[in-house]
Amino acid sequence: VFGLSSVAQVVLGKEDFGQHLSINLAFGIGVTLGIHAAGGISGAHLNAAITLTYCLLGNLPWRKLPAYLIGQFLGSFMAAATVYGIYYEALYEYTKGNFTVMGPTATASIFCTYPAPHVSLVGGFFTEFMATTMLLLGILIIHDEKNNAALKGTQALLTGILVLGIGLGMGLNTGYAINPSRDLPPRIFTAIAGWGMDVFRAGHYWWWVPLTAPILGSLAGVLIHKLFIDFHNQPVPESGNEKGQTVVESS
Repeated sequence: VFGLSSVAQVVLGKEDFGQHLSINLAFGIGVTLGIHAAGGISGAHLNAAITLTYCLLGNLPWRKLPAYLIGQFLGSFMAAATVYGIYYEALYEYTKGNFTVMGPTATASIFCTYPAPHVSLVGGFFTEFMATTMLLLGILIIHDEKNNAALKGTQALLTGILVLGIGLGMGLNTGYAINPSRDLPPRIFTAIAGWGMDVFRAGHYWWWVPLTAPILGSLAGVLIHKLFIDFHNQPVPESGNEKGQTVVESS
């Protein structure tokens, strides 16, 4: 709701009520609050790519996958419906009742991502792949108890800042979906609510990229963390000596 409504306000307000930075901030705030809301219940699985990755790694039972994906889908779908309801009148004023995916008064991008005109499918796929790689790598670093984990209670805020950073640096090409659960349900909503099947045809059938690239990027983030950080972490000795310090026993 925070993220999509911020996009709606920027687009429908013709940038008089926010700019790119406000969208990035709103998505970061939304992620932070989502983690606080569900962190103690489920570990705050807000991203289908991360949930699937955790199942593949054995960190999450496969039996929980359907429930988590359904929860993510419903939450994202209802967020799109909520924002549509909030800005229904503004949408009609802006578009004169003609909801389009492309063109000068396009509004479908309020709800889901589309590639910029200069971006190819390959370029867009690589952008989403790398952005999700950075997301997973950042999350693992924040929660890495064997390394230099974030202070307890700050993980949600730092994850929101991580999402903010990704948006600030990697949002130009594709709008940084980095999450199948963030992109597909609102796309389905727009297809139902008046934008039609063009939401799946636009951008050379772009819709499948935000589904697949984040999954592969998530796996790549885990691999990078494992190879370059986790394998080199040494457990702290029980005596309390710092990592890397030789423990000398005296008789």
